[in-house]
Amino acid sequence: MRALRRTTIVAMSVIGVLLVAALAAGAASLYREFYSPRAFVLHYLELLQEHRTAEALAIPGVAVDSAELEAASLPTTASEALLRPDALAALSDATVIGESVDGDQTRVTVSYAAGGYTGETTFSVQPDTTGGLLPRWRFARSPLSVMKLTVEGSMRFAVNGFEVDKRQVSIDGADVDPTAAIPLLVFSPGLYSVDVDTAISATPGVAVLADAPLAGIPVDVQAQPTEEFVSVVQQRVEDFLTDCSQQKVLQPTGCPFGFTVRNRIDDAPTWSIVEQPDVTVVPDGAGWRIPSTKAVAHIVVDIRSIFDGSVRTVEEDVPFRVDGQITVLPDGTASILVGGSTQ
Repeated sequence: MRALRRTTIVAMSVIGVLLVAALAAGAASLYREFYSPRAFVLHYLELLQEHRTAEALAIPGVAVDSAELEAASLPTTASEALLRPDALAALSDATVIGESVDGDQTRVTVSYAAGGYTGETTFSVQPDTTGGLLPRWRFARSPLSVMKLTVEGSMRFAVNGFEVDKRQVSIDGADVDPTAAIPLLVFSPGLYSVDVDTAISATPGVAVLADAPLAGIPVDVQAQPTEEFVSVVQQRVEDFLTDCSQQKVLQPTGCPFGFTVRNRIDDAPTWSIVEQPDVTVVPDGAGWRIPSTKAVAHIVVDIRSIFDGSVRTVEEDVPFRVDGQITVLPDGTASILVGGSTQ
C-alpha cells in the first residue's frame, strides 16, 4: 500500500513538472509571438505593409518632435505630408534576422522587400514604463527619417505617385526658395520614388530607400523641359522676332538685330526673318535658360549717298544670336525674356 502511494506521488510529481514546463513553454511562445521586442517591431512593419499610417504613428516612439530632430541634426521644420497611405510604396516579406541586447535596449534587425528592392534595418527598442501588467515596448530611436529633397525645374513633384507642391509643404509657403531643399518626414523602411510630370518639365524619377531610423536622406532631382514646353518657347521666340521684323527702322527697339549705314536712308527699311533660331531650353537654377543660338534676318533698304545724292538698294542678310531667360510664375505660366546680339 505504501509503495502504491509512493508511485502515485511520483507520478503526480512528474505530471506537475510536465504541466509547469508546458505552461512555461506556452508563456515563452506567447511572449515571443505577441509581447517581445521582435513582435513589437514586426507589428510596426505589418502596419506599414497595410498602409495603416495613423496606427503606425501612434506606436510609442514613432512620432518625433523638434527637439528629437534637432538632437539628430535633422531639420526641425520637416513636413509630415508624406506620412500618409498614399505616399507609401509596397513593403513585404518582413523577417527578423537578428536580435541582441545592449543594456536596457534590444536591437532588432529585419530584412524586407520594399518596392522590388531588398533591404535590412536595425531598430532599437526599450521597455515602455507607462504601466500595464503585460510587457510593453517603445522605439528608443524613432523609425522616421527625413528626406532632404531638392527638385529643380519644377515647383510640383510626386512621391510614389502622391502629388506635392513645394509651397504647400515648406514653412516659407509661397515665398519658398525654388532651389532650396524641402525636408519631408518619411517612414523607414520604405522606398520613395520622386518624379516630375508637368506640362513644362519632367523626369524619369529617382528612387531612394529609407532604411535607417532618424537619418537624413539627400535626394536631388533635376527636371528636364518637355517637348511641349520647348515647342511653345520656340513659337514664342519666332513670334517675338517676327514682331521685331515689323519695325521699319534700322535698329528695331528691344530686338537682337539691327543695321548700320553711313549714309542716309531714302525710305523705311523692310525686315524679314530668313532663318529662325533652333531653340533649346536648359535648366538654370529655379528657372530655365535659352542658350545662345544663331538666326538670320534680312534687310532691304534704299540708301542715298550724302556725296552725290545717288540712291542704291541694299539687300543683305544680317546674322545675329538669340538667347533668353524663362521664369515660371506662381500660376504655372512662363515668362520668356528674349535677348541676343548682332554678330
